[in-house]
Amino acid sequence: MRSRLLIFSKDIGIDLGTANSLIYLAGRGIVINEPSITAVNAKTNQLLAVGEEAKKMVGRTPAQINVIRPLINGVISDFEMAQEMLRHYLKRIGGGSNLFAGFRKAVIGVPSNLTEVERKSVEDVVIGAGAARAYVIEEPMAAALGARLPVNEPTANLIVDIGGGTTEVAIISMGGTVVSKSLKVAGDRLNEDLIRFIKDEFKLAVGEPTVEELKINIGSAVPLGEKTEMQVRGRDLATGLPREITVRDSQVRTAIAKSLRLITEAIKEVIETAPPELVGDTLKHGIHICGGSSLLKGIDTLFSRELGIATNIVDDPLTCVARGTGIAVENIEKYKQILENPINPREIKI
Repeated sequence: MRSRLLIFSKDIGIDLGTANSLIYLAGRGIVINEPSITAVNAKTNQLLAVGEEAKKMVGRTPAQINVIRPLINGVISDFEMAQEMLRHYLKRIGGGSNLFAGFRKAVIGVPSNLTEVERKSVEDVVIGAGAARAYVIEEPMAAALGARLPVNEPTANLIVDIGGGTTEVAIISMGGTVVSKSLKVAGDRLNEDLIRFIKDEFKLAVGEPTVEELKINIGSAVPLGEKTEMQVRGRDLATGLPREITVRDSQVRTAIAKSLRLITEAIKEVIETAPPELVGDTLKHGIHICGGSSLLKGIDTLFSRELGIATNIVDDPLTCVARGTGIAVENIEKYKQILENPINPREIKI
């Protein structure tokens, strides 16, 4: 029993993302990495599935089952479902019905442009799920910590976190965010672009899982030399019957080009707003990109070409923010200033 209590009284770091939720358990690393999706019986309000199991149900459920994404564009849109989802994950770590109550402190990553009310909502979800105390850390800072960048030194750390719902761009120096921008253009928007393109170009209705697979398999930000294509099945808008089409990689690039241009412009605006000395540092140290959508082939090449600054994808970009929250919770005294009294950066208005 004593060993079990030692495990369950740990601190946790949480990356509650639009697409995926990750939990870092102090001393053990990342123990949960699941989609931020829940499935609920609308008639009984019974929670049927969470995470990977719920994701399999997207677009395939009867009328009485609702598949819900509790977060939209990085903001909690369904408080109860977000809390139930997080409670489910913490219970899984605990391995019993009430043992997860032993979690003491939680550090949770949030988008940099959240209002005080939205931040409070995030804290309430975490405390309601079983943590004794919740701290919030802005995702760019968490990503920089996770990427092991020298955030406390007087030099520019330009981080771009391209997730599912939001893209966070920030220049960090001396343990604080100097200038930042958050925009609601990320992986979900790229999926929407593809759904719209296939509908307009081929008169075919397809779902999100289909375009996600399309994006992963043949999607790219720049031409890669080798031409690829993929078979896509959906519903013909004219006949209502199933039909199969062939989508080429060049068509995927055309569909997502506008959204990628918006992300590029956001990085450019952040650089233009930063102090000249820090801009010089970015040329020396480059741009660091992370998040699930940073895995889009050729995106680092696109940024390097458009901005004239060397761009590199951090190691294990999917877990970067979660690792950063873990580092913060394991060194709570060292990063207390960042967590409790964040310096308000010069936020670029969208």
